[in-house]
Amino acid sequence: MTGVGYDKSDVQVIDQKAVYQGFFSMQKLHLRHRLHEGGWSPVYTRELFVRGACVGVLLYDPSNQLVGLVEQFRVGALESEQSPWLMEVVAGVVELGESPDTVARRELVEEAGIDNVNLIPICDYLVSPGGSDERMSLWCGLTDLRERSGFFGLETEHEDICLHVLNEQEAFSALAEGRCNNSAAIIGLQWLQLNRERLQEEFCDATV
Repeated sequence: MTGVGYDKSDVQVIDQKAVYQGFFSMQKLHLRHRLHEGGWSPVYTRELFVRGACVGVLLYDPSNQLVGLVEQFRVGALESEQSPWLMEVVAGVVELGESPDTVARRELVEEAGIDNVNLIPICDYLVSPGGSDERMSLWCGLTDLRERSGFFGLETEHEDICLHVLNEQEAFSALAEGRCNNSAAIIGLQWLQLNRERLQEEFCDATV
């Protein structure tokens, strides 16, 4: 495989400038890169949606076999055939100087009212690398979810969030039926299906 070993040094950014700055930002890049068959590509243009590092937390109660998902309006799903209100994991953006686990704990308080949790790493992945630099650090947050449903979110950030606490089979049915139709929720729930028995064995008596 000729592409093995390529890294940032195999890309030349000729020019880069901000073309939009608002709630998010957009960059326009003129660049070229090495080709699999050798040599360099011609210089071409790409727009980059700048999102940066984010975190997501799938809430799980191994002792009571409960799953916590948040529901909120998402403008990117406005044309969805289902609904622009999505069932998601708790999530937030990592600001300069913050660590992912610190952001995860802050967002859990803001979006779910939970301040005591055992964070288990799931994976890190690129959300949509064809046009965005967003990187997701996904966690499983172990906690007691009994009687934790409710309404949360920061009014200053126009958040209107409902925390749903479901039993495992309800959550897995929502996944199978396509009602959890965003990448972090899909990856998190599929990971939970593979790891739920291990989590129950290891943490059933130690849920925070």
